[in-house]
Amino acid sequence: MRTSRQHPAPASRRQHRFLALTGLTVSTILLTGCGSDYPLGEEQRRAAEQNTSTLEGTLTGGGSTAQNSAMTAWRAGFSALHPDVQVQYASVGSGAGRAGIIEGATEFAASDAYLQDEEIEDVQATCGPGGAINIPAYISPITIAFNLPGIETLNVDAETIARLFRSEITRWDDPALQALNPGVDLPDLRVTVVSRSDDSGTTENFTEYLHDAAPEVWTDDPDGSWPGSLRNENAQGNTGVVSTVVRTEGAITYADDSLVDETLGKGVLKVGEEFVPVSASAAATAVSVAHRVEGRGEHDIALELDRTTTEPGAYPLVLVSYLIYCSSYADATAAELVKTFGLFVVSPEGQRIASDSAKSSPMPAELAQEAQEAIDSISVS
Repeated sequence: MRTSRQHPAPASRRQHRFLALTGLTVSTILLTGCGSDYPLGEEQRRAAEQNTSTLEGTLTGGGSTAQNSAMTAWRAGFSALHPDVQVQYASVGSGAGRAGIIEGATEFAASDAYLQDEEIEDVQATCGPGGAINIPAYISPITIAFNLPGIETLNVDAETIARLFRSEITRWDDPALQALNPGVDLPDLRVTVVSRSDDSGTTENFTEYLHDAAPEVWTDDPDGSWPGSLRNENAQGNTGVVSTVVRTEGAITYADDSLVDETLGKGVLKVGEEFVPVSASAAATAVSVAHRVEGRGEHDIALELDRTTTEPGAYPLVLVSYLIYCSSYADATAAELVKTFGLFVVSPEGQRIASDSAKSSPMPAELAQEAQEAIDSISVS
């Protein structure tokens, strides 16, 4: 198992992602702020009239599309407590989110992959010598979603998934799928593979799972960008790949479970000798056997997941999505906003509303406590 990722984005790619993030963030700010002091609506206005919080200001972040549903819920919940704080978020993908905080465009990033070693060095230019810290905030399984009318679930294992996404299995009635699904009438239909076109933490988690669990088939290193040697359909963001599969019979993709259309079928993952369906509890079980990445600071909670676990009930095709904060901020107001929002997200209430809105798994109590202590450590430089 790796203790660090060895596939940093080149500087030119980071700059490109930063420019894209900056434009989208500005658009988001203009749209959410236009014509109203309360962009989340009447509920936020009433909360402002009744609330005694003195916290005010604007907090800007961007990144993970997987976190978007949870982030919307967190923003609404936080605004009820602190109605004079505007939390603005651009759902532009994890790679662009990390580029945003590295370049100083945002106060925080949301990413389905923790900062890589080279990015930790780069972010010191913005965040100071203490750099940035990765705080787990959102746990969700990655679903293998497919469009086969009349078929709601299919048993799959890591090797078969890898062969499907490498286009080594090209028909749905392939013997490998038939062997895993006796009695299921699989159609003689072409498999259309759909992957992400953007730099994506979901892609990095998915390819890491395949690399670890089916190394003889998936020979590419884990990466946020889909391997260029593999030719298939692609789309932007989790919602983009799901929408493509919805309108394409025979298509298959990988996506955050919270964003998978209810009309699509889902893979049931072979783990050890059992088949484990997608669920928040199964994702939490997989995270419970993870360990911290070695060589990181005391308050950096980057987690190394065991993709080959045989823990009963675990679903190791899971993503842990992070909030990435500077370890210190030059501006005291920014530090206060970041800490207050971050503590809300990892609190039992914050985790509950994310679970309710995005089907995510609340963090295990011990991990949530570590996250709280890490956020408390953020200082003013």
